[in-house]
Amino acid sequence: MTLSAARKTLGLKPDDALQAHLPECKEARARIAQLVATAGNQNLAALYQKGLTEFDEALATVQAHLQSTGLAAPPLPTTLPKSEPSAAAPTTLLDATPTTIDEPPQPAARPRRLAFHCTWVILLLLGASGGAWLYLQNEAKRDQQIQTRAADLARVGAAAVESRDWAAASRAFQEIEKNQPGSEIAIQGRRSIETGKNEEQTQFLAYWTGQATAELEAGRLDEATAATEQVLKKYPDHAEIKVIAERIEHQRSSQFRNQLLAEARSHIENRKWQDALVIAKKILAAIPQDPEATSVLADANAAIDKAAQNTLKAAALFQEASALDQGKFDQRAFDLLREANSLAPEDPQISALFEKFSSYTRSLRVPEDFPNLIDAIASARDHDRILLAPGTWDGPININAAIDLQGTDPTKTIVECAPDQASAITLGPAAKGARISGITFRHRTFAAGADRYSAALVRGGSVTFVDCRFIEASGHGLIIIEGGQALVDRCQFIENGWNGIAAEGIGSTLEVKDSESIRNFENGIESWNGAAIILTNNRCEANSRNGIHIDNGPASATLTNNQLIGNREFGLVLTSASSGKIVSNVARKNLLGGIVIRAAGSNLAFLQNQITSNEGSGLIIEKGLPPAHYTENSVFKNVEPQILFSSQLSSQEPEVPAAEVIVPGQEPEP
Repeated sequence: MTLSAARKTLGLKPDDALQAHLPECKEARARIAQLVATAGNQNLAALYQKGLTEFDEALATVQAHLQSTGLAAPPLPTTLPKSEPSAAAPTTLLDATPTTIDEPPQPAARPRRLAFHCTWVILLLLGASGGAWLYLQNEAKRDQQIQTRAADLARVGAAAVESRDWAAASRAFQEIEKNQPGSEIAIQGRRSIETGKNEEQTQFLAYWTGQATAELEAGRLDEATAATEQVLKKYPDHAEIKVIAERIEHQRSSQFRNQLLAEARSHIENRKWQDALVIAKKILAAIPQDPEATSVLADANAAIDKAAQNTLKAAALFQEASALDQGKFDQRAFDLLREANSLAPEDPQISALFEKFSSYTRSLRVPEDFPNLIDAIASARDHDRILLAPGTWDGPININAAIDLQGTDPTKTIVECAPDQASAITLGPAAKGARISGITFRHRTFAAGADRYSAALVRGGSVTFVDCRFIEASGHGLIIIEGGQALVDRCQFIENGWNGIAAEGIGSTLEVKDSESIRNFENGIESWNGAAIILTNNRCEANSRNGIHIDNGPASATLTNNQLIGNREFGLVLTSASSGKIVSNVARKNLLGGIVIRAAGSNLAFLQNQITSNEGSGLIIEKGLPPAHYTENSVFKNVEPQILFSSQLSSQEPEVPAAEVIVPGQEPEP
């Protein structure tokens, strides 16, 4: 401290004699020390002590100055805060006897003025102490308010975190930080917000990705897309949801492709070949070399070519029938025209001449002449023709005459009955030469069980089915038994409970051409126990077992140019047959394999067949059969080995359904 500052602290003017006023300062210091000792609280005592320390420092500065000028000076006082000075010994320079110094005499009022000044200093300290006390009181109150506010904000912030109101939580903890920098509450609050946000994000992503995946697997693509959009709105770069979105789009494209393919197949079934071509080309434009679209394209072109050939053949038959027209019924001419009309139903000349020849016989019209089909059949004789109008007609019907039953369109003319009642149509032994065309036969509902009726049954007679459909039967679509004979031309067998077509028993003969057997719950076509079959240009696809199964024993089997595609077991299983041939057939994309040849079927020629893209071996040959007998076939792109020789096949034969022996008038056994 400087001398001038010391003079100011002690209340002395620059020209005041220092040593002369030291006794006055003694009284002032004692009063300050008393204030320290009697202070009401620590804060006030600290303030008085600070004043006392400054006062002692000023006295020390004065002593140092007196010593430096050669003047005698008493010892410096020892500061004793909050206690009275000791009476045993002097503790300050004021307690010592001052050394006599010759100075000019001072005015008498001077000591009073200095005492007054010291008193003023003490009062100033007292005023300061009172202000300090008020200040401290205000500070304490402010601290209490901050603490209370912090506690309230902490509760608000915690509640906002719990309810995931991140903005409100952030505001609460930011205010705490502002009022109390470095507050642990604010730090923990910010951490809880971050943890909550991370937890919310994890739960959000887990829920919506799970929802999108579940909807995708269930095939609900619109719902799956909506779930992915929930995530992409908030997290557009989320990798997992992007992968799910790509899977959805892929499946959507696949579904659209499959719908187009089904539509194209439907067009082919309904002879709308140009429409099928348009769809196939559309798919191939988007997916070049798509195998199914390529197949549709090939089938539609083949159908168009076949229709052109049929038109030429129908024209030749028409010319031959016209030459036989003598103004009366001629069976030969009638048969020629009937075939020509089937080959070219749109040809007006053929239709007119066929109608003319039909008029030579008796025509029974339903419902014009008879209110129902059952009554019309009951009145029919050999060679009578029954014309059945569009509609759904009640069965079952039983035919035992060589009649010609004609519907207008198999998609519009339907004969049906209950599944536990009988077959929708049964042809008995006397129905030799009967002909059925343009009609769908089905059961109204499905009845499961060990014994089931078929949609159509041929018992010992002979019948030709043309442009008919056999669908949704509890048992087989059509079965030939008891030595019956059936020629099936351009017919469809779809979604029947057992085989699409079946033939059983010695003497039974089944010839099927240009027909389709699709999505049946057993085989597309099956023959066994001595029945003979001839299968040409047929398509057996997506059946639950094999496309074709042959177990004819001593009877023959001839298969030419058949398509065996996508069946759940094999395309063809040849268990047994005495003679015949298997030539130029195609087996592809069947689940267990292409074609199986058992030892009992080794007598059949097996040539020029194409076996490809099956999910098992293409050709499976039973042990003991010579490999050289099967080399003239194309076997490729199947699961290795392409040809499996010397296979040890089970000797157990397929179980034969019991319903083939059910005839009208008999109740199925329980």
